[in-house]
Amino acid sequence: MNDTRLSRLFDALGYRFDNPAWLKQALTHRSYGTPHNERLEFVGDSILNYTVARMLFDRFPALPEGDLSRLRANLVNQNTLAEIAAELKFGDYLFLGEGELKSGGFNRPSILADALEATFAAVSFDSDFARAEAVVRHLYAGRIAAIDPTRHAKDAKTRLQEALQARRLPLPKYRILAQSGEAHEQWFRVLCDLAEIRIETEGEGASRRAAEQQAAEVALERFETHYPSGKKPKNA
Repeated sequence: MNDTRLSRLFDALGYRFDNPAWLKQALTHRSYGTPHNERLEFVGDSILNYTVARMLFDRFPALPEGDLSRLRANLVNQNTLAEIAAELKFGDYLFLGEGELKSGGFNRPSILADALEATFAAVSFDSDFARAEAVVRHLYAGRIAAIDPTRHAKDAKTRLQEALQARRLPLPKYRILAQSGEAHEQWFRVLCDLAEIRIETEGEGASRRAAEQQAAEVALERFETHYPSGKKPKNA
């Protein structure tokens, strides 16, 4: 990577590497060669979980452990990590093998998420844990500030189910539309069907559960737009 590209990435992360070799390893997929980022990802996952947990602990002093755990799960999952990595344009910096390049690996959520977690570890090895924690805080500050705990303490499927039950409507049906990838790197596309009120949404994720949660979130948004609190569909 040239100096200009590195500088852009450093600015986006809020951190400048003294030894850019750590960053290169974090951005290197195993298909490219060694050293790759899998061991760094292992460390980065722990840094991420601790830091987000501490941010939530400080931000919501009245929430019980169960609600904090659900909030954290929504923030550290593959989908959120991939979103942040895409915002940082990580796909432009990844080192991928030829096969991954041809198959669009630079846009694959699992690869983007792993590289971002590995980058947290790379920062800690380049400096220390406190600097790695600062990077996580920098990238997650906006998302955590925007959380409404009364809405998001429960996962999307639970909230959708409760909203439908409150209006005496049938529960949603979920169906897998597509499934691809090897066992360790699968990808699912799922349909959420609210047939009685003619709402269908889709979600994608690295697990069936993650895809269902995404589909449920979109379905809930549409449902609440058409049927705000207190309003029932004509046939309910």
